[in-house]
Amino acid sequence: MEYELSPLTADDVDAIVSWHYDPPYDFYDMESDPEDLALFTNPDNWDDKYAAFDLSGQRVGFFSFELDDDSGTLEVGLGMHPEVTDDGHGQSFVEAGLAFAQDEYNPEQFSLAVATFNERAISVYEDVGFERRGRSCRKRTVKSTNFSA
Repeated sequence: MEYELSPLTADDVDAIVSWHYDPPYDFYDMESDPEDLALFTNPDNWDDKYAAFDLSGQRVGFFSFELDDDSGTLEVGLGMHPEVTDDGHGQSFVEAGLAFAQDEYNPEQFSLAVATFNERAISVYEDVGFERRGRSCRKRTVKSTNFSA
């Protein structure tokens, strides 16, 4: 599966905020955390946030990136539309986001945090080369489009 990322817009935010996941993944509903919701819906925070679309133009997810210039680590945040989770496209979705981020930010390594109960996501992250580090996952990469764990 291929994806296109484009800067987050108000329409994207409205759509993403309306997504609701089945338990126990409802933990990821934007409305479940008022502080996160306020940050996500504030246009001042939309730099380095992108909506992800499949090639038919359907909004299927989002990515956020935050580069720590001191360590060269790019913190990755992401979410997939609840209707496309668990359909076998998680790995290609994450790989597309990482390839985009590699081109845009050229980090030394990637990092992300994931809820410990979310073995479904952890499995995908490990399949693309992340390693568990306590409650977060890290992935080292060379300065190219080829990733190494």
